[in-house]
Amino acid sequence: MITIGSTQLWVHDQEEALKFWTEKVGFEVRSDVTLDGWSLRWLTVAAPGQDVQLVLMTVPGPPVMDADTAEQVRALTATGFAGTLFLVTDDCRKSYEELSARGVEFTQEPTEQPYGVDCAFRDPSGNSVRLGEINAAV
Repeated sequence: MITIGSTQLWVHDQEEALKFWTEKVGFEVRSDVTLDGWSLRWLTVAAPGQDVQLVLMTVPGPPVMDADTAEQVRALTATGFAGTLFLVTDDCRKSYEELSARGVEFTQEPTEQPYGVDCAFRDPSGNSVRLGEINAAV
């Protein structure tokens, strides 16, 4: 059987991303290691009780990416268009209030949708995140 183990977000600063995802969103650290022979820090977080991990990946330079490509990835991430992370919650409005109180700045307040209620925020690197309460019928 194949399952999803992790997904990744490009981040501009791993320390800033770590503080955001743990202190503001409430995730917990799962891995934080620097790979031998690489200047790569494998940093993952996850929602408590969930197996799927979110890799907070710094944009690499050479030899993985040339400098121009790395800068393009950083710029695209900052606009919120490098992909969207979809989170789910049992109560979107309550989660919105809790996260707002912790300092998460939302780009969209909870809104009724045909599939439930959702809202949106961006992380410090600019990544787009949607938080939704999905109807059982969807």
